[in-house]
Parts: sequence; structure tokens; C-alpha cells
Amino acid sequence: MSTPAAAGAVPTIVFERASRWYGQVIALNDVSTTLRPGVTGLLGPNGAGKSTFLKLAAGQLAPSQGRVSVLGRPAWGHPELFRNLGLCPEADALWDHLTGEQFLVALMRLAGYDQVESARRAQAALEMVELTDARHRRCGGYSRGMRQRIKLAQALAHDPQVLLLDEPLTGMDPMSRRRATELIKRLGQEGRTILVSSHVLHEVESMTQAVLLIHNGRILAEGDVREIRDLMDEHPHTVTLRAREPRALARAVVEAAHVVSVTFGPEPDLVTVQTARPDEFYGALAEPALQAGVLEMYSPDDDLESVFRYLVQR
Repeated sequence: MSTPAAAGAVPTIVFERASRWYGQVIALNDVSTTLRPGVTGLLGPNGAGKSTFLKLAAGQLAPSQGRVSVLGRPAWGHPELFRNLGLCPEADALWDHLTGEQFLVALMRLAGYDQVESARRAQAALEMVELTDARHRRCGGYSRGMRQRIKLAQALAHDPQVLLLDEPLTGMDPMSRRRATELIKRLGQEGRTILVSSHVLHEVESMTQAVLLIHNGRILAEGDVREIRDLMDEHPHTVTLRAREPRALARAVVEAAHVVSVTFGPEPDLVTVQTARPDEFYGALAEPALQAGVLEMYSPDDDLESVFRYLVQR
């Protein structure tokens, strides 16, 4: 199978009947797929195998069976590939006592750049993720969304050809999500190969039409995200938002025809919305989100799980 992104381009990442297991647990099972330049979404619920897929592509794990190659070389055992590969992991691994700028400079120094070039690359990466104003703040004082952005910055600082992004938008406020999405799309249009994992269909759809649908370590479907959207729209879509003024947010969205229900809690600043037409909801959310001070937004796995059950049972 081959992703539709840049269909005529030379393959960048190739999985050939690749499997990875941990003892008796199979994390990835007989996966074959090809990724080319452009943005591809790796879509699946938590525990589906997304992180294992990314770690195999990043050369952090060796396949238990089969082959994984990046830029024409085996991903495992070829550290020279790291200069052309940027990884934004899901888990934090920041040095909280360093400032954002110091953190990036330290990583560039470890990558072999001199002090002047390291500082230049750090500054450029901070500008790309719009963290320049916070460059002198310690990472330990960053919000969750800012920590996501500094992780994205370190993946970009050495100007890699391949980007592997594991849930990169988690914890970002709506404005930061929009800016990060535009950045990822632009980088894909420049000819980089970008693989973005997510368990939220809307996140992937805002970046690309090319998706890999993964569940229980297997690729269930591959192709146009609109086909997945058609399946998902048969089910109510749940969105949870954290806002400074949750009641103002609820008042702004509750009367929309596509909103099925609005509930508060369990924390006082949380609002959960169920909508029958997620496209319309997200499209109309920008203004209410700004006025109510939305700090965080996420969609639980339940909607995707129902789609996966449907696909498995077909």
C-alpha cells in the first residue's frame, strides 16, 4: 500500500511486512506500507500501535520481523540517518532547569554543531513555533501547550527531511493548534515527509487528506481521510474543552443546531459538547473559543473506537 501524498515521488519510509513484539504482546503485526513526501496522518486510538510504528521509523526500535527503511537505508542501526530525521515524542523528556533556548542549543551542540550555529538554529526553531518571547523561561515553567511546542522546535531545529510527530497537538489551546497545523502543512508542501500520529480525526483532517488507519497493530485502511470522515459522521462526536469562562462557552455553542448536548465537569473549567456534525462545530468554534478563553481542547477515543469496530466487523 502507498499513501496518496506526492504519489509520483520517491518513497521515503518503507515498511515491508514489519512486526514488533514485546514478549507475548504484539505491538505491530505484519505491516507493509510506503510513505512519500507530504503529510500523512497515522490515525488510531490509544494502544493501537502508533508509537511503536513511529519508533520503528525513527530507528529507536528494531523490527522483530520484516524490514523498515528510511531514505533507502535500514532505519535500525544507521545513526547517520538521525541528521535527516526529526522526532517529536508523545512523552516529555525536557530538561526543566534549562530555558527553552538553552534546551535547544544543548541539543544542537550534541548533534555536532558549534555554538554559533547551535544558537542560530535554536532561534530559528523558536520563531517557527512562536516561542521567542518565552525563550528565557525555564522549561519547567512552561504550560502543557508550550512544552508541546518546544518539543516540536527540537524536532525542527536541525532542518530534517523526515519528521515523525507523535500526538503533537495534545494540550495546545485552539490558536496554538491552528498555528502548529499551518506550520506542519507548510513543511509538507516544501517536500518533507511528515508522519503525524493522532487519535483525533479532526486534527489529522486539518493537516492532510492522506491517512493510515491503525488498530491492534494492523493497518485497517489507507487512503483519503474523507472516507473515514463518512464513517465517523454516523456517530455522535464528543469534544471536551477547558475554558476560563466555561458557562460563557456553553452559552455560545448550546443553541447551534448541530450540538446534541452540553455538560459541565467533572472539573469546574471543563465543558463537554456532543455534536452530530463535527465539521460545523469546529468551523464555528474560533470566535466563542477566543471570547471564553479556551485553554485546551481534546476529543476522547470513543468516536474512533466505534469506527474501528465497524471496520473490523465489515
